[in-house]
Amino acid sequence: MIDLLRSRRSIRRYAQKAVESPVRDILIEALLRAPSSRDNQPWEFVVVDDRALLKRLASAKEHGSQFLDKAALGIVVCADSRKSDVWVEDCSIAAILVQMTAHSLGLGSCWIQIRKRKHSATITSERYVRKVLGLPAHLKVEAIISIGFPAEQKKPVPQSALKYDKVRLNHYANPYSGPASRKAE
Repeated sequence: MIDLLRSRRSIRRYAQKAVESPVRDILIEALLRAPSSRDNQPWEFVVVDDRALLKRLASAKEHGSQFLDKAALGIVVCADSRKSDVWVEDCSIAAILVQMTAHSLGLGSCWIQIRKRKHSATITSERYVRKVLGLPAHLKVEAIISIGFPAEQKKPVPQSALKYDKVRLNHYANPYSGPASRKAE
């Protein structure tokens, strides 16, 4: 797993190649295996592979969603907030698990934040997505995960670029200096 984390990067450029059904089914399985608080499973997912819908969803936000129109899939991560007060966390867990699963299968992915974003000056991204997909009013939209075959190669972030100053050991006053292997660099 650590090798997947080390090499995974957000991919925003995709080759025009479909994700076949068996691979799509594995991605869906990963979503449904995601843990949730008290196993409430408040999440629901809309898997979009229709080119016209992907193009419409690509304009869900004012900025940062346009690349979705070139992706093979968009997975809209939603939840029934009446089922859990931690639906955002539950959705986030499912979303990152499907991204890691996609990466393990040679696919690229990128998180497109929808919750608390704007489609335009007068319409939220969530409302726009709800309308495009015909989502019921009780579902909240957390994000869309774009997935496809990468048309760009990104180098892994080197360990030396990790911000170890963001980590404390046992107490906030005790900064973590990083792994022992890093000291030898």
